[in-house]
Amino acid sequence: MSAVDHAFPRVAQPQRATLRLVGSAFVAFGVFLSGFVIDEPAPYELWIAALVAIWFLLGLKISRAVAPLLCLLLAFNVGGMLSLTTMSDLTDGPIYVAVSAFLALSAVFYAAIIEDNHARLRLIFHAWTAAAAITALLGILGYFHAFPGAAAFTLYDRAKGAFQDPNVFGPFLVAPSLYLIYGMLAGDFRKTPLRAAILLVLALGVFLSFSRAAWALFLFCAMALVFVMLLKERSGAFRLRILILALAAILLMTVALLIALQFPQVRALFLARAELVQDYDGGHLGRFERHRLGLLMSMERPLGMGPLVFGKIFSEDEHNIWLKTLTSYGWLGFSTYIAMLIWTLCIGFRNLLRDRPWQPYLMIAWITVIGHAAIGNVIDTDHWRHFYLLVGIVWGCGALEARLWRRQRLSAVAAT
Repeated sequence: MSAVDHAFPRVAQPQRATLRLVGSAFVAFGVFLSGFVIDEPAPYELWIAALVAIWFLLGLKISRAVAPLLCLLLAFNVGGMLSLTTMSDLTDGPIYVAVSAFLALSAVFYAAIIEDNHARLRLIFHAWTAAAAITALLGILGYFHAFPGAAAFTLYDRAKGAFQDPNVFGPFLVAPSLYLIYGMLAGDFRKTPLRAAILLVLALGVFLSFSRAAWALFLFCAMALVFVMLLKERSGAFRLRILILALAAILLMTVALLIALQFPQVRALFLARAELVQDYDGGHLGRFERHRLGLLMSMERPLGMGPLVFGKIFSEDEHNIWLKTLTSYGWLGFSTYIAMLIWTLCIGFRNLLRDRPWQPYLMIAWITVIGHAAIGNVIDTDHWRHFYLLVGIVWGCGALEARLWRRQRLSAVAAT
């Protein structure tokens, strides 16, 4: 029996095993619901809130490895609560902070259930991929007005699927895309055609979102995944397989892009969105100017200015996660968010190349978190549900690794 099997023994009691199986299915269904957020509160919030309450009532524990995440996110949300004290109008602020607190709790919940059973990672990514495929297909069909009422899945002539915003829709599809790419490179070759077909749907969804952040995120994460896999797998046969499949994928996506650009509406919007700096970026009180003014204002307001206040002052939101944390969570929230992100990246980096059952999922989540941190310079990722899921996955895998090392040390002491 391997060290991993010793550290994570199978459950012997059939009743308990059945309960855990049902619980895992409920978690997977919750992840599936994260792909359908047309309005708030979405079914995802209601389902996950109920799951969190039930799981912790039934004894789900937060280990020492996950406790720092809880503390950091708790401090982050305390910053948000303190920022409420600076607001004269509390119409929307408390609801915003409540959603932030829920999402923080969801990240801790995902970390805890992954530590409890690493097999749930496979269910989570399968559910995420299924949701991504459906919402991407809705966005594609909506963009081309394939059926009556399909325009509900677009916004400003951009595909948004079952989301409120194309800028969230596109990035949501990236982690499932990496999961499919990994399966094509390292999984059963017989499943490659199916994975390639689903990947093509997701890639087209990302493209038709016309989100420059999503485009950059997709390209960066795909290249980073291949690079990390080359670091881990150094056999000539594996590298040849990566080369062949990568060339095939590039050819397939190039053909798909050329076909899509044959449609005048696609070509016109693509050329417009492909410009590096848009009018609303560099114009008077554009995105970059708002970033500068917001930073100066935040330096004078250590408690922040309150959630959503920045958008009321400038008629546009921050579109920058660092400025968002300053304005909505104050200096306390900003510093704890930075600490949480750095800690998350350190956990992933430390365990990235270790041969574990959860290593592929950690690799995908870690790469995608890095990508989200990068696009956070031009977009606000604060209330992105899938971002908190990614953070929970990285911390859950880190907790699994900590438990494995602890068990190995105890076994070594017992053997001496």
